[in-house]
Amino acid sequence: MSGPANILIVDDDDASRTLLRRVLESEGYTVTAAEDGAVAIKLVDSDTAFDAVVSDIRMVEADGLQVVDAFRKKRPDVPVILVTAFGNVEGAVEAVRRGAFDYISKPYDLSNIHLVLDRALRQRRLAEENRRLKRSLTEKYKLENIVGRSEPMLRVFKTVARVAATDATVLVVGESGTGKELVARAIHNASPRSAGAFVPVDCGAIAEGVLESELFGHAKGAFTGAQAARHGLFEEASGGTLFLDEIGNIGLGLQARLLRVLQEGELRRVGESQPVRIDVRVVAATNRDLEAEVKAGRFREDLFYRLNVVQIRLPPLRERTDDILPLAEHFAARYAGERGAALTTAAREALARYAWPGNVRELENAIARALALSPSGTLLPDDFSEPIARAAPTAVPGDLTADRPTLGELERRYAERVLHEHGGNKTRAAEQLGIDRKTLYRILPGGDDEKS
Repeated sequence: MSGPANILIVDDDDASRTLLRRVLESEGYTVTAAEDGAVAIKLVDSDTAFDAVVSDIRMVEADGLQVVDAFRKKRPDVPVILVTAFGNVEGAVEAVRRGAFDYISKPYDLSNIHLVLDRALRQRRLAEENRRLKRSLTEKYKLENIVGRSEPMLRVFKTVARVAATDATVLVVGESGTGKELVARAIHNASPRSAGAFVPVDCGAIAEGVLESELFGHAKGAFTGAQAARHGLFEEASGGTLFLDEIGNIGLGLQARLLRVLQEGELRRVGESQPVRIDVRVVAATNRDLEAEVKAGRFREDLFYRLNVVQIRLPPLRERTDDILPLAEHFAARYAGERGAALTTAAREALARYAWPGNVRELENAIARALALSPSGTLLPDDFSEPIARAAPTAVPGDLTADRPTLGELERRYAERVLHEHGGNKTRAAEQLGIDRKTLYRILPGGDDEKS
């Protein structure tokens, strides 16, 4: 919602309609007036965007209840406020039950109109923000937004795309920081269960006794402190996906209960004997070698096979070096926002040569930290932590042409050296080079347009 809110007022009494219009326009609102409910109902299908409706209840051709019904059916995000005469409170209560936001009484209490309308618009703005947030989260976890062009990641993409359409249990394996939860969310969002909940649980961060109750729920009085019955995360994920992260950390007792749930599709809450049917897809993840854990007797073999119906292995970043720079650019664009960011050639070389023991998570954090410490948005090796900066090839003073670069590359190297000498200050670097900032942005890698 941007600009003045557009309010539709509906009243078949000319005097009331004119008074209300003048009051709302004096408050800065844009007002559209309808002389009857039938006219308002026709406007529901128009291209006009309304932010709220204020409608009388009693009208000849179509009453306020019909206006509520029409907006609830086709524009449920638009709040409808009804106006009732004294003695007709029952009708207003019925309207609220059917979906009206609120009601106010005639003769008009102008301060009350303003308060109710302001509350309705604030609630609508909050709902819009929540929808935008949900859309942004969906975009973040869409399959195509998992960055990678290396052969190992292409294999991951193909497997995710194929398994998402099924209900098969998936085991995602890989080192810490490789993006296992991102893959689990991508599977969920590309599946027929995407409208359901995605419920993540870190099995390694919760004590076993607590984790049992968290997963399966409990009856009232099942243990000390269980003052009320509670549904577990399996039930919370009904119709959706339960993501069991660090599955290798759970003990043998809980493994037996989990196996039973996966085999039978039902669970028993702690302290109850009655089984509860569940409809949940399970995606599990671990950074442990579960086959070795099975051989050591620390993980049940039958549970391993139940979880390992489809296995997706996420390679560490050192095995997908082709993805380092695309990932760095992806994170730089995300964290720089509107000001923009550019990775210098030296910074790219440092990132490409570093071993990344913390994998993608470490790379993301490194980019975010560097941008937080670099007001210019142009990242040099010195903007990163010392281990990453040390990975940059040692520069030889004055030696810009030893490897016979192209003229374009030589131009970039010289511009970057001058920029480095000025601590990343683009204005001063451009002055020394005898060019403007826009030209400097074009010379720098990833800096086609000036953004700051």
